[in-house]
Amino acid sequence: QVQLAESGGGLVQTGGSLRLSCAASGRTFSGYSMGWFRQAPGKEREFVASIFWGSDSADYADSVKGRFTISRDNAENTVYLQMNSLKPEDTAVYYCAARVGPARSSPRLYDYWGQGTPVAVSS
Repeated sequence: QVQLAESGGGLVQTGGSLRLSCAASGRTFSGYSMGWFRQAPGKEREFVASIFWGSDSADYADSVKGRFTISRDNAENTVYLQMNSLKPEDTAVYYCAARVGPARSSPRLYDYWGQGTPVAVSS
């Protein structure tokens, strides 16, 4: 059974940085794609970034391009989301997700989810 565990969230001031981690376990992840999503209070869950486990090709939401970077550590089975130049509108619970096959931006296409880690950006 695939298990995903996020960590690294917290409270940060506008312009600050955080690095989120997603520890994946339960199987080998060759052939999987990993995604980061976020959900703010009263809003739908939205795509942030994704990466295919077998390549360095990544995709980002327009709202985070140039500020966020997704990466993975194969040896540690961990995916990271480096978030720089944070804004109050980045405040949300951030979720890690996994799916078999190419990366996609729709949360409905992901099979496995972590519990989420909250990020709050103060103005």
